[in-house]
Amino acid sequence: MKGELPAGFDKTVAAMIAACVEKKETIATRKASQNAIQALSAALPEFLGGSADLTGSNLTNWKECVAVRAGQPGNHINYGVREFGMSAMMNGIALHGGFIPFGATFLTFSDYSRNALRMAALMKQRTLFVFTHDSIGLGEDGPTHQSVEHVSSLRLIPQLDNWRPCDTVESAVAWAEAVKRHDGPSTLIFSRQNLPFVERDAGQIAAIARGAYVLRDAPNAKALIIATGSEIELALKSAEQLAAEGVPVRVVSMPCADVFARQDAEYQASVLPKGMPRVAIEAGVTDFWFKYVGLEGKVIGIDTFGESAPASALFKYFGFTTDRVVAAVRSVLH
Repeated sequence: MKGELPAGFDKTVAAMIAACVEKKETIATRKASQNAIQALSAALPEFLGGSADLTGSNLTNWKECVAVRAGQPGNHINYGVREFGMSAMMNGIALHGGFIPFGATFLTFSDYSRNALRMAALMKQRTLFVFTHDSIGLGEDGPTHQSVEHVSSLRLIPQLDNWRPCDTVESAVAWAEAVKRHDGPSTLIFSRQNLPFVERDAGQIAAIARGAYVLRDAPNAKALIIATGSEIELALKSAEQLAAEGVPVRVVSMPCADVFARQDAEYQASVLPKGMPRVAIEAGVTDFWFKYVGLEGKVIGIDTFGESAPASALFKYFGFTTDRVVAAVRSVLH
C-alpha cells in the first residue's frame, strides 16, 4: 500500500537486462515489452495488467496472469474497447494503492485516453500506459491507425515520461524506470515490426536510464544523429555509410526526452556537445526535434498522414533511407 518496491527489485531488473544482452534478439519492441512484463511479474505481485480489447496485439499478458471475471479474482483486466475508461480506471486503481496498474492500446488511440493521461500526470500517479503499433511501421492498417503526431503531443504533457525504446535492452530499462518512478506516470511506446538488437557496453546500458546517451561515437565526430525507437537502425546504418565516406558521426539514442531534460547540464552537454551540427530522425512530426537540432539542423520525419502499404514500403516512400540521412548530415556540415 505504500507503493514501495521489493528489496530485491534491482537484482530482478539486472537479471532481466542481462538476459536481453545474452539473447541478442531481433524482435518487435511490443514483444520485448511482454518479455519485460514476464520478467518483472514474479517480483511484483501487485502488477495489474490489461488492454483495451487488444491483448493479442499489445502483448500485455504474461504466462501466469489470470483474467478478472465475475466471481474470479485475477491480475489482468479485459477493459473492452474503451481507452479512456481503461485509463481513468487505472488512475483510480493507482490512487487507491496496493497495485501498479498498466494497460494498453495502439498509440494512435492515445487520443481517446488523453484526458486521463493528463490527469495521471497532474495527480502524479504511477499509472503505466502501454502504447504499441507506434508509427507508419504498422503497415496496411493505414493512416487512421498510423500515429504521426502522437509521440510529440504526449511529450507536451507536463510530468509525463514518454519512453520509445529501440530494442530489447532499452525496452527492459524503460519498463524498470517506469515502475521505479514514484512521482508520475509513464508511457511505454512500442513497435509492431521487428527491430534489431544493438550492442552496448555496461556504461551505455547504465546511461539508458538517463533518457539519452551516446550509442555510437567516432573520433573527431563532425556531426551527430539523434534518433529514437525504430529509427535507431537507420541512424546506425547512416553513420556507417558516412564513416566509409570519411565523415565521422556520433549517434545518440534518446528513448526518453523527458528524462533527459531532467539531467544536469554537464551530462546533457556530454551527450549533445555545443556547436556540433545535428540531424534528428523519428517517424513522426518534425517540430519537436528542432529544440535539439536548432534551426540550422535537419529533421527526418513525417509531417503528413501515413498511407496503407507494407511497413518497409512506407519507410522508403516517406524518405527514411540512408541516402536521405547521409544527404541531411552533409547539408548541415556546409
